[in-house]
Amino acid sequence: MYQDIILDHYRHPHGKGLRDGDAEVHHVNPTCGDEITLRVKLDGEKVVDISYESQGCSISQASASVLNDLVVGQSVDEAMKVQETFLELMQSKGRLEPDEAMEEVLEDAVAFAGVSKYPARVKCALLSWMAWKDATAKALSEAPVPNEEGA
Repeated sequence: MYQDIILDHYRHPHGKGLRDGDAEVHHVNPTCGDEITLRVKLDGEKVVDISYESQGCSISQASASVLNDLVVGQSVDEAMKVQETFLELMQSKGRLEPDEAMEEVLEDAVAFAGVSKYPARVKCALLSWMAWKDATAKALSEAPVPNEEGA
């Protein structure tokens, strides 16, 4: 079942194609050659869009699609919690069995639980998530600071 979820996201990616954004980053996984250019668009503290162009294995491609589904529409704080939960799963080396609470947070991302057993594949699954985290930090640091009058 999990393999089907990954293959579906790989074949029918959500959010693919670069669109206007507040910040852009380019990340490469040097061990396998996966690459992603990712843009994030924020409206204040809300993630309104994630767009990307990428090349690489089905795991890295599917992970970017799942990231788009889980993070767009969330506040930055909520999205960071999702990212931290996914990171915890990926760093578990297969020892963490997703429970109901984790499945509620990660939805389709729980399909990557088996990937955590393979260190070389973990980097593939995390590529887009690390790019998103960096792009969001960049967007937040470059955002204009409103003055006391709110302008």
